[in-house]
Amino acid sequence: MSLDEQTERLRRLSPQLAGLGYKVKFVLADEGVIFVDGTVLPPVVSPVAGNDEQDADCTIRIAPDNFEKLLAGELNPTLAYTLGKLKIDGSVGVALKLASLLEG
Repeated sequence: MSLDEQTERLRRLSPQLAGLGYKVKFVLADEGVIFVDGTVLPPVVSPVAGNDEQDADCTIRIAPDNFEKLLAGELNPTLAYTLGKLKIDGSVGVALKLASLLEG
């Protein structure tokens, strides 16, 4: 799945992210970056070309296939973190809030 397709898939979930209140970057290995601005309503989800210098409260590094599973509900975010399938830079609290919104 391309970065644009993954971005669109996350964009469809953006109504669930309305209560996030933070900025999050998903860094997909070898694919690119998806930036979620949850500080605005509705949340803005956009792909970012090249190296992204936008500030985020939380950066989540994850392989593209695991990202797809995460969005499909086939990969539990807490388990993925525990198993090292995703790494968190910045606020773990923001990541936990994001996980609860995506699961809800």
